[in-house]
Amino acid sequence: MAYGSIPLEKRLRENIKSYKLENLYDLEKVQKLFRDLGEAFGMELLLTQRHGETAVAVGDFSDFEPDVETEPGRKIRVAERTIGHLYVKLSSPEAGQKIEAVLDDLAELYSFLGEKQYRFRETAIYADELEETLEKDRYQAKHGEHVDALTGLLNKTYFDGRLKLLKETGTAPDALICVNINDWKFVNSNYGDEESDRLIKTVADILKMEAKPDYLIGRVDGDVFYIVIEVPEDGEALDYCRRIKEACLAFEDSVLAPSVAIGMVTRLSVEEDFAEGFSEAEYEMFRDKFDEKNSPGYRERLEKGLAK
Repeated sequence: MAYGSIPLEKRLRENIKSYKLENLYDLEKVQKLFRDLGEAFGMELLLTQRHGETAVAVGDFSDFEPDVETEPGRKIRVAERTIGHLYVKLSSPEAGQKIEAVLDDLAELYSFLGEKQYRFRETAIYADELEETLEKDRYQAKHGEHVDALTGLLNKTYFDGRLKLLKETGTAPDALICVNINDWKFVNSNYGDEESDRLIKTVADILKMEAKPDYLIGRVDGDVFYIVIEVPEDGEALDYCRRIKEACLAFEDSVLAPSVAIGMVTRLSVEEDFAEGFSEAEYEMFRDKFDEKNSPGYRERLEKGLAK
């Protein structure tokens, strides 16, 4: 879910659950400080993640198994949640009496610094998301109700209106093309709304990039696009479909692997109904989808982002 759709304070309460110590602190500097403290006060220090995994260790803790539930040490807390635990081994009880206050202050300091860094990071992300939302709103206001805000393509309502106009004034033949993103739901389930929206926009950009200026392109459903090519030259529509698939395959990204299924039919007469034509194109698209999803290497390419 987008940041801008949830109040900032709620995001701050929820997002801390996914943070680790290395997201908020420079652990190399923490380790250097621990070494200096160890040398100065004769002690060994261990910093663990919220569930007890070692983050920084100075000294020998090979025989120590942190029990963060019953013996949590000194807690490092950010946004009212524990994100780490500080443990210490002292060289002598006398030394302990001298530095207990120092260790308490150290845990409190890391809690304070972590809180500031966390709020800075989350607020910056939130602000960026709000700015993006405002930019979309400005774009929508500029282009009226004709344009899909995410992709810049015609929205379904305006696209359908253009089809009615074509039926009344247009010529034939026309190429009717249906494009559907393969496994959009997989991307949404595994990478979230932001990446699945980016996939839709990526495919839309490819459709625009490979099209001629007079092609009519609309986003008619979440991951479905319709294209009309009026009176195409011989092989023009097939070549367009081929270039779309090649551009998807050539797209390089650490997460996304765009793939589309395409169906195409020809509307031979001005009397033929566009809705029936696109229904046939969708049928051809589903046949192509079966072939695409069963092609060699498809699954590996789709899931490449999971190996990160």
